[in-house]
Amino acid sequence: MYLERKHKCEDMLRCTLCADAPCDQACPKKLEPAKQLRSIWFDNEIAAASGLPETNPCSDCTAPCEAACIRSGEVPIKQLLSFLTENVRPALDVPSPQDEAALQADICGVPLENPFLLSSSVVGSNYDMCARAFEAGWAGVAFKTICSFEIHEASPRYSAIHGANGGLVGFKNIEQLSDHSVPENMEIFRRLKKNYPTKRVIASIMGRNEQEWEDLARQCQENGADVIELNFSCPNMMDWGLGSDIGQVPELVERFTAAARRGASIPILAKLTPNVDHMSPAAEAAKRGGADGLAAINTIKSIMEINPHTFVSSPAIGRHSAVGGYSGSAVKPIALHFIAELGHNQNLSGMHISGMGGVETWRDALEFILLGAGSVQVTTAIMQYGYRIIDDLKAGLNYYLHEKGYHSVKELIGEGLEFVSDTTEILERDSIVYPKFKRKTCIGCGRCQISCADGGHQAIHLDKSRRPVLDPKRCVGCHLCVLICPTHSIVSSGKRIYKKKI
Repeated sequence: MYLERKHKCEDMLRCTLCADAPCDQACPKKLEPAKQLRSIWFDNEIAAASGLPETNPCSDCTAPCEAACIRSGEVPIKQLLSFLTENVRPALDVPSPQDEAALQADICGVPLENPFLLSSSVVGSNYDMCARAFEAGWAGVAFKTICSFEIHEASPRYSAIHGANGGLVGFKNIEQLSDHSVPENMEIFRRLKKNYPTKRVIASIMGRNEQEWEDLARQCQENGADVIELNFSCPNMMDWGLGSDIGQVPELVERFTAAARRGASIPILAKLTPNVDHMSPAAEAAKRGGADGLAAINTIKSIMEINPHTFVSSPAIGRHSAVGGYSGSAVKPIALHFIAELGHNQNLSGMHISGMGGVETWRDALEFILLGAGSVQVTTAIMQYGYRIIDDLKAGLNYYLHEKGYHSVKELIGEGLEFVSDTTEILERDSIVYPKFKRKTCIGCGRCQISCADGGHQAIHLDKSRRPVLDPKRCVGCHLCVLICPTHSIVSSGKRIYKKKI
């Protein structure tokens, strides 16, 4: 089913995930096809299918949705919705959950209606944005970092790396901190808590000295913040010895955490920088300073897209650019590595971990939770797709919990840690799992042969019909061919064969 789902995502590559999608307006049966398409895109076709009729409502339809599409004829909407009802729905193990009680989480004892939060950034930088996010279903917001000094932003301040299909995989920003004054931000906090008392406001702060850290923490608590997040990690705020310059020095992390603790009694998270070899020294220092939890990761220092004509990297401000913060789906493996490091560290036992870095789908969020995160923060995916992604984050994770028999998302926190090691020495090396070729879907492109010859172990050749043939004496089971096949016609055999029998 998973490989078939990947094919369906490829069928959607021309879909633009429209705002006020014309396909919704044209659907005579009010199936909200745009919502169903988004669910396929965000790895949530199972939860989407569970809410559809048992019989295919599109079977006798002339597909006016496809005619109304802004890329008319390019997105097979009827086929995709039929796939959900005819292929996915009959295979469902459990019915759609009737409530979201299993999603309830907390930050250091502060209740959350679900584990999903906006991370501190432009996506949560004023009252209107936070209010719309709360209305959409987000449990809380880590508000854009508050400081006591003036902020002057550059333009442009974003850049991106796109994948072969045009999708954004890596994102760079040189965004700084909140450009509102402290009093203006305190007024926003008061309004948010008055109008959304069950939602959580996490006040991200940054000071230049102990007094500023203490004063900002005190003001945020007095004006309604539920949690304080100490920004020791912004890669764009280093000119005055701020941001990641602080997070790389455990002694400063401890000192400024202690200062913030003097100003506030509510839970404090230390947001740590990934621009280090190991995160544990700073994390342990934050705990010594009085932090109740940790947030990780912030963006990674980066340079991208150097113009071959001007020699200036992107985003270019005239003839200059600067190192900025890298985010997006490309950083998720790095983020998970640091979350696992924190989760394994027994000296940090009992501390809440709020995980972030490349989260787009509920599966991404689940990975962070399994490695120890009790809450999950999102920014770059929201910048791409909007607050609406919360629908699939919640529905996908909620369905998974019910399907697997869990009563609470809290039961999953850290459950994957025992299967991760910092060393490869523990790995069994006396067996091979061979690839398996699906000849019915193979198109004979020969990509597997090229990759195996030039990047593997010369174990594949093509027969007269241009279909791959494996030489088991050469194959080492690396699975490079599985990963590069453009039609997903090579899969793992799933059978481990010990070398002494080969």
